[in-house]
Amino acid sequence: MEYLPADIEGTKFDFSLTLREQANDIICHVEYNRDLFEAGTIDRLSSHYIQLLDKLVNNPETPIKSLHFLSEAEYTQQMDCTAGWNATAFAYPPASALHELFHVQVEATPDALAVADAHEQLSYAELNRRANRLAHYLHSLGVTRNTPVAVCLERSVNMSVVLLAILKAGGCYVPLATDLPLERLRYIVQDTQARAFISSLVMDIGEDIDCPRLLMSNTSAWEHCPDTNLPVVNESSDIFNLIYTSGSTGNPKGVMVPHQGIINRLRWMQHEYALSADDHVLQKTPYNFDVSVWELFWPLITGSSLHFARPDGHKDPDYLRQFIIDNGITVLHFVPSMLGLFLQTADIERCTSIRKVFTSGEALQLNHNETFFQRLPKAELHNLYGPTEASIDVSYYACHPNETLRSVPIGKPIHNTQLHILDQQLQPLPVGAAGELYIGGMGLALGYWNQPELTARAFIDNPYYAKGHPSKKLYKTGDVARYLPDGNIEYLGRNDHQVKVRGFRIELGEIETRLRELPDIEDCVVISRHINNSAQLV
Repeated sequence: MEYLPADIEGTKFDFSLTLREQANDIICHVEYNRDLFEAGTIDRLSSHYIQLLDKLVNNPETPIKSLHFLSEAEYTQQMDCTAGWNATAFAYPPASALHELFHVQVEATPDALAVADAHEQLSYAELNRRANRLAHYLHSLGVTRNTPVAVCLERSVNMSVVLLAILKAGGCYVPLATDLPLERLRYIVQDTQARAFISSLVMDIGEDIDCPRLLMSNTSAWEHCPDTNLPVVNESSDIFNLIYTSGSTGNPKGVMVPHQGIINRLRWMQHEYALSADDHVLQKTPYNFDVSVWELFWPLITGSSLHFARPDGHKDPDYLRQFIIDNGITVLHFVPSMLGLFLQTADIERCTSIRKVFTSGEALQLNHNETFFQRLPKAELHNLYGPTEASIDVSYYACHPNETLRSVPIGKPIHNTQLHILDQQLQPLPVGAAGELYIGGMGLALGYWNQPELTARAFIDNPYYAKGHPSKKLYKTGDVARYLPDGNIEYLGRNDHQVKVRGFRIELGEIETRLRELPDIEDCVVISRHINNSAQLV
């Protein structure tokens, strides 16, 4: 390709391409509006066009849609996981289960404050002993590797006790919100065939659900059990938790998240952001939302302290402001919509202890980004992205004031994770082109509980695995995104009818299915509208 001088006073269109033959050459004439396009963008477009022409000539039998038109350097940058943007391999010390890391921390700081709520505080040693007693009792009920245990708890230190106990027994926890409709709660307990049901409230889930029911206000059944650690029986591929998300078929679907994904995710977070014994982490995310996992467990493997907001406290910005001040909270999370409300709250400048705020679950708006640095100038803001199917978050971006992009990026992949933007033929797309985001790597879920067909559709065979890609599977996110020139990824939206309401995934198809079951409704359509910066379903 050779560039030739052109004498042009102005363009007639924002972009135009003209081809003409000259002797044995083809002259390509490009005109573009410099207010809309940068020279580097035009260079890439020209290069891709020539790459495509070359492949058409040399592969005349191949359908155009099956040809990628990236240069070798661009292809390496995106698809070679030993170089470029997906070179994320990082070796951590081996661990079979997350609670192994907690045991190490108990030995290191037994007397340090581990968890606290409005009513009590527990040291690392006290938390470990209390969790061990319950773990021994659960083990006596038959809880072992990959055994689901349903939990329906209000936010308190008992949440840490119960979840650690289930993991220590070898099981996986199934988090259920206390305000779930009874029918949905019963469906999940029955679908998982939970070996036990642990609650903080007296709940009538029906006599037909045949499993032991443990009430946290009555600990007499296990208070005399041994308080020593059980042997760690798990393998890293065992299920850590089963989180149920909205499903398009009318029923929720359970995502099987493995220990290895959670361990990798939390170790990456510690490597990148480094909690210390001086940190106080706020637990306010509902624990049936995957973000809660790092809130609940990251502090407990690093020697920090975890502070539980009161039940429903996460909905009250004034309460949160005062809680942060009173407890010296240094690290916390907001979904972007709640961050926007918090940033409108009076006197948040008094929250001087905050050093890091993480946001995820929805697209972060530019106005929230700017307001954050105006009102909390000494704090850091980090935008994370990831579905439940990939062990919480898979990408990260350090925000900064005066952002010049049109939206806040979701960033680059974390350790041992690969992100690819592909077209419908699973071909990589060039910088700036929109496609579907696919995820590979250590964090991928094991699939959906008892739904092999749905698992096969979402977790596809990786066509690049035979070419040296480290991940056998790719998760098809349904999210539309594009690469920016520096390798950061910009989220653009969805390619289906899934929406997010305050960070929670909602399948509109599930709501439509339920509505059609009503006797007076033959058909319906549910849509999402944004009213006053808040998503509403109609």
